Order: sequence, then structure tokens, then C-alpha cells
Amino acid sequence: MKEKTLRPVSGFLVIALIAICLAGGIYGATYDYAVVPVILFIIAGVLCTSITVVQPNKSVVVTFFGKYVGTIASSGLFAVIPFSIRKTVSLRVRNFNSVKLKVNDVEGNPVEIAAVIVFKVINSAKALFDVDKYMAFVEIQSETALRHVASRYPYDNFNESGMSLRANSDEIAKELAAELQDRLSLSGVEVIEARLTHLAYSTEIASTMLQRQQASAILSARQIIVEGAVGMVDMAIRQLKESGVVELDEERKAAMINNLMVAIVSERGASPVINAGSLY
Repeated sequence: MKEKTLRPVSGFLVIALIAICLAGGIYGATYDYAVVPVILFIIAGVLCTSITVVQPNKSVVVTFFGKYVGTIASSGLFAVIPFSIRKTVSLRVRNFNSVKLKVNDVEGNPVEIAAVIVFKVINSAKALFDVDKYMAFVEIQSETALRHVASRYPYDNFNESGMSLRANSDEIAKELAAELQDRLSLSGVEVIEARLTHLAYSTEIASTMLQRQQASAILSARQIIVEGAVGMVDMAIRQLKESGVVELDEERKAAMINNLMVAIVSERGASPVINAGSLY
């Protein structure tokens, strides 16, 4: 359905014409003219059916005996074809908050997800004639697109490779908006923004996945600590060797490395033991 812009007659001009017909009819009735006043009253009544008011940021779609005539997109007082049917469509920006959906992510984990969709109608003819109840169409297609996008990615990437629902919310929102625009273009709707409002593991696996996240965080922290400790030990040995303070053989190096690694990596403060004798 291609939208046609209707350029109606000014409503004030038609109202003035109605007033003239009524005045003429009343004037003719006072002089006992039978036919002329009736004709003028009928014309005034027919013209009254053509008056329509368009509110700001709304449009009026006009049909006449089942045929689409056009759309009035500007606000004001207008006159259209008498006895035509006029339907108002809001062009204002709207929000749609989806319910919390339970979806399986790409790894099969049940996830609770919800989104807010910001949209507006840009083609009133499509919104009325190409779909049945475009608001219901927007709601159903929004939930369908949200399910489809959520099932293509994992909730979280523990190996830190690829996209995930939790870590890449901006990219997921852009993809959701693009898919929604493809689905809703049929209804004459423009998607302004799509944003996730709720994301969580389902209750039956939430505690298990929390333990997995904690274990992954601990392992990552341990890896960083060990890498830092190895660097510090290597730096200490090189500085001792370069300064010539003490000569260390392989056995003394091994003992020093062991003591430094324990002191650095240990979660608790190390308690040094002073050795007054010799390793040998």
C-alpha cells in the first residue's frame, strides 16, 4: 500500500459556505419558498459531513466507498469528500515493553530476557490496510525478534571469545533493532531504538551458573597473579646477578624462587624464617 498525500479544502471556507446555505435557507423559508430552502438545507447538511479536524502529530486516512483516497498529514480544520470514512492514526513516538521471555541461548541455557522498543508510524496507509491491528502486530513481532536474537548468542562467554548477551549489550541492541525494522516495515512502522531491559539466567540454573562465574573469576585472577609473580622473580634474579651482590648457584636460585613465589602468590601474609646456617 503506497501512501498518498491528500490536499483537502480549508475547513473554514466550507464552514462559511455552510453558513451561507443556512442563511439562504432561513431567508427563503420566511418568504414561503418551498423548494429552495430545502435544497439549501440539504447542501448544508452534506457539507457538514465533510468537516474533519486533524490534531497535531496525527494523521487522518480517508476512504470513500471502500476506496483509499489519501492521507491528511498536516494538522488543522479541513473539508474532505462528504460521507467519506476518516480514521485517525497517531504519529507520535511510542514505547513497547515486552514481557519477560524465557529463551534458550545458543548453548541451551534457559535465559530470562526483556526489551523496550521505541517506534513510530511513518506510513498511515500501511498501518491501517496492510496489517490487522498494527499495535498487536508490533508486539508479536517484537517478541519474536527478541527470541530469535537471544537464541543466537550465549548468555556469557567464559572463554572471552565472540559476542555474548551480557557483555555486548550495545551490539545486541543494534542487531535487534535491525531485525525488528525488517519485520515491521510491512506495517509502516519505523523502529527508533531497541534496548534490553532485563537479562538473567532462569531461576532453575541461576545458582549453578553463579558458581561457574565465580570459579571463572578466581581462575582469571590466579592467572594474573602468577604471571606477575614470575615477572617479579625474574626481575629480582637479574638485578642480583647484574649488581654482583651475591653469586647464586642453581640450588640457591631454586630456593630463592620457591620462597619468592610463596610470598607473592600466597593469599595470606608470608611469615619469613631467617636461616642462620647454610643450605649445605
